[in-house]
Amino acid sequence: MDLAYIPSPSTGVINLGPIPLRGYAFCIIIGVFVAVWYGNKRWIARGGTAGTVADIAVWAVPFGLVGGRLYHVITDYQLYFSEGENWVDAFKIWEGGLGIWGAIAFGAVGAWIGCRRRGIPLPAWADALAPGIAFAQAIGRWGNWFNQELYGRPTDLPWALKITESANREAGTYHPTFLYESLWCVGVAVLVIWADRRFKLGHGRAFALYVAAYCAGRAWIEYMRVDEAHHVLGLRLNVWTAIVVFLLAVVYLVVSARIRPGREEIVEPKAVKDASAKDAAAQDEPADGEPKDAGTEADEDPVGADEEHGADNGAGSAAKG
Repeated sequence: MDLAYIPSPSTGVINLGPIPLRGYAFCIIIGVFVAVWYGNKRWIARGGTAGTVADIAVWAVPFGLVGGRLYHVITDYQLYFSEGENWVDAFKIWEGGLGIWGAIAFGAVGAWIGCRRRGIPLPAWADALAPGIAFAQAIGRWGNWFNQELYGRPTDLPWALKITESANREAGTYHPTFLYESLWCVGVAVLVIWADRRFKLGHGRAFALYVAAYCAGRAWIEYMRVDEAHHVLGLRLNVWTAIVVFLLAVVYLVVSARIRPGREEIVEPKAVKDASAKDAAAQDEPADGEPKDAGTEADEDPVGADEEHGADNGAGSAAKG
C-alpha cells in the first residue's frame, strides 16, 4: 500500500466557457515571462536599456517554439507518422512535446537576428538571459505533470508520482523525473548567478555554464525515463545529445576564457550614447533661478563696446575743440 505519493491532476485542461486553459501551455507562458523579466533586470545591471531583452525575445521565442517542436517531431516521428497515427497531431503543440535542444538552437538564431537589429553582441545578451532560461525550464517542466508524461521507472518512494490509466500509459507510481529536472534547473540558475557574480563571466561564458550544468543533470534524469525513445549503442538519443552538448559547452568555456578574458565593458552602445547625450544636456542647462543669459552685452562683445566708447570720447573732444 502506498503511504505517500505525488498525485497527478485528473485533467490538464480547465475550461472557462468556450476557452480551454491548458496546463502545459500555461507553464510555458509563465516560464517565458519569468525568463524575460529576470533577463531584463540582469541586462540593465550590465549597462543595457530596459526593454531590449523583450524586444529580442520577440524574435527568440517564436523561433525557439518552432525549433523545440521540430526536434521533438523528428526524434519521435513514430508518434505521428507511423501506421495508425495522425500526422496532424504533429502540430498540436499544446498536447506536449518540445525538445529543449531544438528550442535553444533555433531560439539562438532568432536572438541573433534580434541582436543584429539592435546592434548588440549576442553572447552578452545570452549571458544576461541564461539563469532566466533555467528558471523558465524549471517552470515549464510542470507542464509534463499536467499531461502525465515523461516520468521514470516504477518506485514506491514517498515522492513517487501517481499515474492514472490511459491508452498510452499504465497506472502506477513512478519516479517524478519532471520534478527532478525542475529542481535541477533551479540549481543551475542559482549556480550561474553565483558564478557570474564571483568570476564576472562574459562573452557567452555564463550561458555556456548554464548549458554545461543543465546537460550534466539531463543526462542522468533522461536515463531514468521509461517513455518510448530511440536508442543508440544502448543509450537514449537525448542522453547522447546531452553528453555531446556538455562537451561543446565546456570547450567553449575554456577556449573563450583564454581568447577573450574578462567581461564586456559595453553591452549596448546605444545605451552609452544615450547616457552621454543626457549628461551633456544636463551640463548645458543653467542652474535653477539663474537667467539664461547671465552675461552683459559688454561681456558678449567687449571689442565692440570698446570701439563704441572710443567713438564717444572722440566726439566729445571735437565738440570741446
